[in-house]
Amino acid sequence: MSQENTENIEKEIIQDENVVENQDVQENNDTEVSVEEQLQEQKDKFIRLYAEFENYKKRTSKERVELFKTAGQEILQAMLPVLDDFDRAWAQVSQSEDEALVKGVELIHEKLKSTLMSKGLEVVEIKAGDAFDADYAEAITQIPAPTPKLKGKIVDVIEKGYKLGDKIIRFPKVILGN
Repeated sequence: MSQENTENIEKEIIQDENVVENQDVQENNDTEVSVEEQLQEQKDKFIRLYAEFENYKKRTSKERVELFKTAGQEILQAMLPVLDDFDRAWAQVSQSEDEALVKGVELIHEKLKSTLMSKGLEVVEIKAGDAFDADYAEAITQIPAPTPKLKGKIVDVIEKGYKLGDKIIRFPKVILGN
């Protein structure tokens, strides 16, 4: 019996060792899987972070370009009343008989307009008879249309509108016919 006991004990020891080895192999497999999962998670985080950073660079670059385009917007808006006054003055001075005065004011007027235009200022083109579009003009009042053709259309432009690039910085003020 002793030999049988010894054999049984040896078998048990071998079985126990096999169980322990199987557990170790299982743990190693679990560890390898979890390491692979962690590696995949880290790769995913890196890719997302990289994409987010690229989007940030594009957004800030776009914002910077937009800022440069409209950097002088406040100054140009402050100059618009001066330009309006100059336009009204020019309408009066151009009727004068003093040619030197007319020529001098015309040169200054053109220089002011060309300087503002060189900075990106553009007139919003709108005239009497055009269809009214609230996205491009501001209606300040409505009057009975002088002709049936002008019903629902612009009858008169009271104040010119201006845009800087694609952005309207002052809407033209118009009178509508109803």
